[in-house]
Amino acid sequence: MKSKYPVKWLTVTAMLMAMNVVLSMEMLSIPVPGGHLYINDIVICTASLLLDPLGAFVVGGIGAFLGDALFYPAPMFVSLVTHGLQAAVISLIVRRFTKRPIITAAAAVTIGAVIMVVGYTLGRAYVYSTPEYAVLKLPFQCIQAALGYLAIPLTYLTGIKRGFDRLMTRDA
Repeated sequence: MKSKYPVKWLTVTAMLMAMNVVLSMEMLSIPVPGGHLYINDIVICTASLLLDPLGAFVVGGIGAFLGDALFYPAPMFVSLVTHGLQAAVISLIVRRFTKRPIITAAAAVTIGAVIMVVGYTLGRAYVYSTPEYAVLKLPFQCIQAALGYLAIPLTYLTGIKRGFDRLMTRDA
């Protein structure tokens, strides 16, 4: 009986999720007014460009949720929904439109960035009961979302995508 999610898929997904959790640490963030700027969007977008939507959701949503649960639990459910949806949508788009992968990836990451910025802005306004706090963080959310674009050259120009595809299609 062949498993739908082979060991290689589970291993890569777990490794990328662990990277997301580590990059959620305050020690690896950039302090900004009202909080921190995290670089985990690079991993979330890279995983979304490589993995199927379920794997992308696990890395993005559950990884960000666990990172928040360990280091700053207030927005952990906002992170689960926002980064999970961001990652799944990026993955769905790059799988649906495959003719021009880099252009498609740029469009997908842009849509994912909008999901992330809107989700966190609304989530922070709700969690902290103050729209002013959410507006204060808005420029930094945009910068964090823009970091996700680094996943495109990382994935396509370094050969990670080709190597990943070869690894996942190879038997054993």
